[in-house]
Amino acid sequence: MSKLMHCLWISAFLLICSCNQNEVYDIVLSEGTVYDPESGLQEEMNIGIQGDRIAKLSKESLQGRRTISVKGLVVSPGFIDLHVHGTTIMENQFQVHDGVTTALDLEFGATSIQEFIQQRTGHSLVNFGASAAYGLLRMQALNDSVISKNSESSIQVPADLRLDTMAIERAKTLVRKQIENGALGIGVPIGYFPSASRRETYEIYKLAHELKVPIFTHIRMGKALAVQQVLADAMTTGASLHIVHINSSSGEEIDLTLEMIQNARQKGFDITTEVYPYTAGSTDLASAIFQPGWQENLGITYRDLQWVETGERLTEETFNQYRKTGGIVIVHQMQPPWIKTAIQSPFTLIASDGMKYSRLAHPRTAGTFSRVLGKYVRDEQVLTLMEALTKMTLMPAKRLESIAPDMKKRGRIQEGCYADITVFDPAIIIDKATFDEGLKFSEGISFVIVNGMVVLENGNLVDKVFPGRAILSQLP
Repeated sequence: MSKLMHCLWISAFLLICSCNQNEVYDIVLSEGTVYDPESGLQEEMNIGIQGDRIAKLSKESLQGRRTISVKGLVVSPGFIDLHVHGTTIMENQFQVHDGVTTALDLEFGATSIQEFIQQRTGHSLVNFGASAAYGLLRMQALNDSVISKNSESSIQVPADLRLDTMAIERAKTLVRKQIENGALGIGVPIGYFPSASRRETYEIYKLAHELKVPIFTHIRMGKALAVQQVLADAMTTGASLHIVHINSSSGEEIDLTLEMIQNARQKGFDITTEVYPYTAGSTDLASAIFQPGWQENLGITYRDLQWVETGERLTEETFNQYRKTGGIVIVHQMQPPWIKTAIQSPFTLIASDGMKYSRLAHPRTAGTFSRVLGKYVRDEQVLTLMEALTKMTLMPAKRLESIAPDMKKRGRIQEGCYADITVFDPAIIIDKATFDEGLKFSEGISFVIVNGMVVLENGNLVDKVFPGRAILSQLP
């Protein structure tokens, strides 16, 4: 009997092996160098994709209904951008050419998550989601008629509105509803409504702690002092905090602000930050950023402002003229060493702050991730390739895991994870968009796969494919 059982076990084992060898995957990526930041994998492998998932990683050859040779190329988790303002198909095209598979509006967010999701479902190249737009919801709490229900990503927030206790409570109720509907945290760009009282902002941080969701904040003017303010709110309430674009918010005090954040993290506080790899910012000229005193606060002059519509540099006359109507400007305010310092910090994420489409829009809209990989990894060796990919994939995924469990299966190249994959040539990848010539597709991204569907093939967009899905919060 024992011999019979032994033979049966061997037969079953051989049958299983035979079945595995004969399995045919929807897509096979063959002979690429796979980088998985979580496991540390950095090896030539074959990847079998079945449906929307990575089904198999193997050194052995795999059979696929479609096999794509990626030999000599890097196969990475798709890049996850936590900070975009452009979420339409137009911006998606530039994002995909930059290797992005998930683009989230978390700084400003949306006033109606349900409408935000509905508008994009079936019409997005990449995964999408947003925070609850506190800057706009606080206006709704005052029954302000300036804002429509669904004007997400607006950066023209009236700067002089102050909320009393009752209005704060109404605003909190509006925020809570958006979180329940799937918002990925609370967008609190306090720099755009500086009249908000310390009590008001403190109450919102308390709400974030209560709901166990992160705050995504553009801090007030003040550089290190403003960073101290948000750190104090987070540490005294227990709120999870993400500070956007620490490079443009800190200026010449970048070393100090990074040190403060690092010390808070070492003490166990859930605080993260991000950086984009350009020496200029971009915002609306009509916003509170340009209230009297802006030259001293930003350390720049009229000449350092570039009007996106025409590309011209401003004068006092054109500044006053354009500020009346509003419009996007590029703000040349940072020095290259500040960017390098922020990028090489071990706890900073990479995020684009990509603006809505305009021919002469800030190049970060099109080239953020390729610029990091080309300039700061290959050319200047500020980061290793694995370090950079970690900042673009695993770290942003982990930032959201506590509120969006779906992210536990993104930002990785592992069996069972979603097939969000970016394939690129590390020898040539670079951004091509510039401040003077405007937006251009990045170079070197060969293939991009979103939820198992190829959206970029040999550097070209695949027609009529919209596999992007909503990334939503799930409250306990």
